[in-house]
Formats: sequence, C-alpha cells, structure tokens
Amino acid sequence: MRILTGGVSPSPFEFVPLSVVSFGSTVIAEGCDAAKSISWIHAWTVANGIITQVREYSNTSLTVTRIGNVVAGRRSPEIAPSHCPSVWESQFSGRAGKSVPGLVLAI
Repeated sequence: MRILTGGVSPSPFEFVPLSVVSFGSTVIAEGCDAAKSISWIHAWTVANGIITQVREYSNTSLTVTRIGNVVAGRRSPEIAPSHCPSVWESQFSGRAGKSVPGLVLAI
C-alpha cells in the first residue's frame, strides 16, 4: 500500500482523487493517476469510527445500489425485487475514453 500511495520512493504512481462521497457507513473515493491512464475507486465501510471493510477497484466502472428499504433511519429486511436505486456511479472511467468492465456494489 505504501508503494501505491507514494510513501516509498521511487514510486511513479500517485493517486489523484477526483471525488469523495459518503452515504450511511460507506465512503467512496474515485480518482486516477497523474497521467489519467489508470482509474481507481476505493470503497470502505466505517463502524464506530473504525474502517471495517475496504474494497479497491482499478480501471472499473462502479455503480452502487441500495438493497432493501430504509424507514425512519432503520433498514428493513424487506427487499423490493424490482427496484434497487442507484446511489452513486463512477464518473472517471467514462471520461478516460476507454472501455472498462462494470460492477454493481449492493449495500
């Protein structure tokens, strides 16, 4: 990880964040390298101020959807079979002008 973040020299790769968003306990950061040839997305889950789960995607288009109903701040175990609203979609991979695989992250 220190090589990827530029903490170890020499490292030609450096993360350039383009956006950071959060919803609920999920935080997503999207960016690219300085040459804009590699896109990346980091998604992590935070509980009680501690990062409990990390996901990393490279050169991938990501759509985050919410599964289940949230009523009065509490999540319902009921799942609407035909409706999973998109809460976030990556932007950089489409601007890079290249075709990349697409994934759906369900939360």
